[in-house]
Amino acid sequence: MKYSFKIKTIGVVLAAVSILSSCTSDFDEINTDPNSLTEDQLDASMTGPAFATALYAGIHNGAGETTGYADDQGTWGIATGILSSTFVQYLSCGYGTERNDFVNGYESRGWTRFYTIAVPSLNYAFKAAEGNAEATAILKIWKVFMYNQMVDAYGPIPYSEAGNNKEKVPYDSVESIYEDFFKLLNESNAVLSSTSVNTVLGFESNDRVYQGNTDKWRIFGNSLRLRLALRISDVQPAKAKTEAEAAVAAGIMQNNQQSAYFLVSTITPNNLNMVVGGWGYKMTASMESLLLGYSDPRLQKWFSPGSTGIYIGRPVGTINNYFDQEKNKVFSPFNENVLGLGPNPGSSPLSNSKNIEIFMASENYFTRAEGALNGWNMGGSAQALYEEGIRLSMSQWGITDPAAINNYIAGTSLPTAPNVNTIYPGLVTESIPVKLPVAWSASVADQRTQIAVQKYLAIFPESWESFSDLRRSDAKVIYQPLNTDNNDAGVGKSLLKRIVYVTNEYSSNRDAVLDGISKLKGPDTGGTKLWWDTK
Repeated sequence: MKYSFKIKTIGVVLAAVSILSSCTSDFDEINTDPNSLTEDQLDASMTGPAFATALYAGIHNGAGETTGYADDQGTWGIATGILSSTFVQYLSCGYGTERNDFVNGYESRGWTRFYTIAVPSLNYAFKAAEGNAEATAILKIWKVFMYNQMVDAYGPIPYSEAGNNKEKVPYDSVESIYEDFFKLLNESNAVLSSTSVNTVLGFESNDRVYQGNTDKWRIFGNSLRLRLALRISDVQPAKAKTEAEAAVAAGIMQNNQQSAYFLVSTITPNNLNMVVGGWGYKMTASMESLLLGYSDPRLQKWFSPGSTGIYIGRPVGTINNYFDQEKNKVFSPFNENVLGLGPNPGSSPLSNSKNIEIFMASENYFTRAEGALNGWNMGGSAQALYEEGIRLSMSQWGITDPAAINNYIAGTSLPTAPNVNTIYPGLVTESIPVKLPVAWSASVADQRTQIAVQKYLAIFPESWESFSDLRRSDAKVIYQPLNTDNNDAGVGKSLLKRIVYVTNEYSSNRDAVLDGISKLKGPDTGGTKLWWDTK
């Protein structure tokens, strides 16, 4: 696993960190770096710039060709848009991944960028931060966040020895990685909860999430701990309870001011802006069913009516070219509230006005609501936490009218059949997936589904977590794709269970990837469930 990356210098601001040449396919050199700085050249001044790059690359965004820097916005489009965002049906434009097929090596883009940009940058930051307890604690939290997305997507991955300067790098099991996650988060909370340092020197401008604020990072870390505790609740229920209760007691996000966003700039834009408009993405039938059926006020914030003047969601999984460019106009496009504004919204130059969602406070309330149903001490009843999560999500998107929010929470209407059937009768024949109102149900089983539905909406448009949570909960929230190109066991028209390993790993790191597959305990297909996915 010698992945190729060229780090000419690390002592530069985020805008100018040159990590690798664009779109490299040289997977066989990721772990060696003949042009990198030596360790004795690293000092504390390098921590912030290296962390800045790890932050931006860790959320799978690229600076874009127009800036003259290494990566490009297609990384988000392929690593996120074509994969997780498509899998959970936050958007649709007809790519083969809608039919559960791994085509054109799409699974490799996010993997390569992660191990050639995010990981080495974070490793450099750790080296430069030696002796700085607060900086190291924050770096540990970000390490957990960015590796968690990858391990939950692929399964066993290179982790403990990633970036070890060796040609062959072993894969760690999902279980062992999670064990280290909780260890790192506990260590970070201990440091950040006892420090007198308010802001980490050198992080003020380089940290575009919390500007080096130690308390905000502490709260973020505990929120992440709560998220991961729920993830393992089916496979390790006792540990999950312990970790979740400890996280809540230590302090988690409770309001939107504590939510984590990446603050964009002209050279670190929100890639969603160009990709969604430029690649023809539209609202999906699954989103339409929920938003229209519930008369959800977020509908008008997120989407606009299509060319016919009504909201229509595009059904996922149509055969190739079923909807040509003209037919695609009938489907609802994304609004500026999601994409942000630029001189030409939805096209280059990319938006520098819409910050990137990383972790929203509303998620914590839905996680706590489910935890309360599990018998955990979450500081409130399941119903009260569920309803507060809805209120926070509404507020996040500028919906502040108490009457409108209360009416939504008390609503008894049900999701509706997609409007596309009015134009193409019989196209979507599956029954409506969600058959419950927003108003809190009397059935615990139904309550779990309601929590899953509202969390699915609250997380939008951040799809990596949504992909993981839908697999864990097994809640039926979205329509099946109309067609499938993947008949592997466990796939078909169901939600994919994971992303397959990149092809070049089989040639450059074969023994390690085969060991990873043995730790996966199933074939390297999209139908093999991960360690925590036991339902």
